[in-house]
Amino acid sequence: MRWLRLFLLLVLVPLAGCAVNGAATYPIDTAGPYQLNTGDVVRVTVYGDKDLSTSYKIDDAGAISFPLVGPVHVAGATTAEAARRLSAALAHGYMRNPNVVVEVADYRPFFIQGEVNNSGQFPYVYGMTVRAAISTAGGFKDTAERSKVTIYRKLGNQMMKSQVGLDFPVAPGDTVVIGERWL
Repeated sequence: MRWLRLFLLLVLVPLAGCAVNGAATYPIDTAGPYQLNTGDVVRVTVYGDKDLSTSYKIDDAGAISFPLVGPVHVAGATTAEAARRLSAALAHGYMRNPNVVVEVADYRPFFIQGEVNNSGQFPYVYGMTVRAAISTAGGFKDTAERSKVTIYRKLGNQMMKSQVGLDFPVAPGDTVVIGERWL
């Protein structure tokens, strides 16, 4: 009887390690709210003025050319901050108490290169992971390294390079590089 208990203990303890929750875990993006940048398209709604309510692309200088007030710098700002900047610009002699809302209409694209079937620039979809980006690019080539990926991401004035897994979140403007595996 004692041998039976010892045998069960030796068999069941390693099997208990196999009983892992099957739910996938994803890295949490702790960067805070989304910051607008060059290439994003924002939808601006000015309540009470249909002519000003339309979509605007953020230019290379980080501004949108807004009617009546000219260029308004919004790069690095959240949508709420951009709305406050536009409201302040309109309040200087053009409208009394302007009510402005800014939302992202189209994110700037991401780029993928290397061992995928279709390298290039693709539209970003909110919540995209590396795995989804690879699918967007037509999947892996036969020679692709499938376990690790390199992401280049601009943070402030620096370009950061990271080795990540397939479930890592992609951000607008990222460059995803799929390496070649060597046998």
